[in-house]
Amino acid sequence: MSPLWRDRIEVFFAPDRVELVRSYRGIKPKWSEKLVAACECDVDLPAWEQPLGQLDHMIENAAGGDLTITISNYFVRYAVISPHIQVANLAELYAYAAFHMREVYGERAGAWELAVSAWDPCSGGVCAAIESTLLQRLKELTGQRKVRLKRIEPYLSDVFDQWRKRFNGERVWLALIEPGRLCLALLSNGVWQSIRNQRMLHNAEDELLAALDQEAIILSGRKEAVEPVYLFAPEHPQLALPGECGWRILPLQTEHMPAPSHYPSAA
Repeated sequence: MSPLWRDRIEVFFAPDRVELVRSYRGIKPKWSEKLVAACECDVDLPAWEQPLGQLDHMIENAAGGDLTITISNYFVRYAVISPHIQVANLAELYAYAAFHMREVYGERAGAWELAVSAWDPCSGGVCAAIESTLLQRLKELTGQRKVRLKRIEPYLSDVFDQWRKRFNGERVWLALIEPGRLCLALLSNGVWQSIRNQRMLHNAEDELLAALDQEAIILSGRKEAVEPVYLFAPEHPQLALPGECGWRILPLQTEHMPAPSHYPSAA
């Protein structure tokens, strides 16, 4: 079947839900309604087991379609890979990235599948990792349903790619908030400096402000009087920081630049 005739299926895959939008191709292309399936946590199972089961039901009649998955930061581990001018080829790059991930996360990183962003020996790059078992199960599921798995994209990198043209300034702070999770990244002159991906135990405003202050002062070593932070938090549409906190929120999602249709939205 020609790719032009395949249905396109876009999924957001998170511990608490799976969201799916299907675009029907053919003579008269059209969008279907968005499907949302809630997932309950089972402490005796991996956090991805319930979403995987929901995804199975949602694509049972999708044979022949092209599937892309945006995967929640809950299932991803990130690390900024420092420059190394002696990295000469792809095999050395992944060996270097694997070494770096073990340095950051310990031996558990050996059970992860790694992906490295565009790499520059002089400026480094970013490594993202998900459990190898989860990746294998997704491949098995899509194979059984005869769906073509085109791409699995970490939420952070997907958001960055969607809005990267908006990012201005020498320093760019990017904050991405999901229920119970905060991901905060810093770039300087287009080069990744740090990525923090953590659970949130308190309210989103307090967690975001604390993380911004810690990253700015402790890790990056300096803080301007007022710094902008690009924020994507679709499930927290009213999120705001105190007026005198030294940070100014720049929402990424606007009427003129809406989020992709399969992304989560406010309940």
